[in-house]
Amino acid sequence: QVQLVESGGRLVQVGESLRLSCVISGLTFSTTSVGWFRQAPGQAREFVSAISWSGNSRYYSPDVKGRFSVSRDNTENTVYLQMNSLRPDDTSLYYCAAPQQPMKLTYNKIEDYDYWGQGTQVTVSS
Repeated sequence: QVQLVESGGRLVQVGESLRLSCVISGLTFSTTSVGWFRQAPGQAREFVSAISWSGNSRYYSPDVKGRFSVSRDNTENTVYLQMNSLRPDDTSLYYCAAPQQPMKLTYNKIEDYDYWGQGTQVTVSS
């Protein structure tokens, strides 16, 4: 059974930092690319970041580039999203996602991902 479990979201002030975690089980983590998406109430789910299975390729949306950083720890089956200089418009439910196919390179297309976590809420207060 494949499971993706996000954690780390909470209420923070503008300019603060957070690190989200996504723990994956049921897949061969070392050959699994992972994406981060977010969805605010009433809005479509949008791409935030992705990291390839090898860790050699990392992608960011223009909104977060320079502020967010994605990484992975294959010994912990965990992908991290370090979020700095948080803004009120970063407030969203953040999801991690993974494709079923090993060594598949994924980027910003929702349809490329087969498995999703339940999300972790990030709220940035001004």
